[in-house]
Amino acid sequence: MFEIRIICDPDDTDRVTKTLAAAFTTGQVRQYAIRDGDRARLYVTADHCTDGEPEPQEWPTPEEAYALAPNIISEIGWTARTAADKPFGHEIGREYWLRKAALLDRIALADGDEGIRSDAAVLATEAARCLMSMDGAAAIREPRGYVRQQYIRWVKTQ
Repeated sequence: MFEIRIICDPDDTDRVTKTLAAAFTTGQVRQYAIRDGDRARLYVTADHCTDGEPEPQEWPTPEEAYALAPNIISEIGWTARTAADKPFGHEIGREYWLRKAALLDRIALADGDEGIRSDAAVLATEAARCLMSMDGAAAIREPRGYVRQQYIRWVKTQ
């Protein structure tokens, strides 16, 4: 996902937004006047269109991805310590987001297995999207599958 900013003549805004919508999957267009008063500023969130995308790839199963993972309690402790130790306003890093997303994925899977209703799946997906954004992989359709894939790669280097 990415943000597009366009400065154009106000009479061209409809044509520009239609052209963008044809080329990308777009969100709501936000329009603001520009300082000179003669042009308009358009901001739109966009994503690559799904037409012509390759077939979805096969993602690792949770069992494959988390076979060597520490226990959930240990990972909760690690993510809490890492978040607490980082000074406010500093980047927390990719490893944190990967491990947090994997942890939340594992919690969501456990909740599902136990029939527990929680927001763990939503939180797991949000954390996965943070990781994907950091990796420049925002167009992937399966955020939690992406986390599992990346977790396997990370574990192999540890």
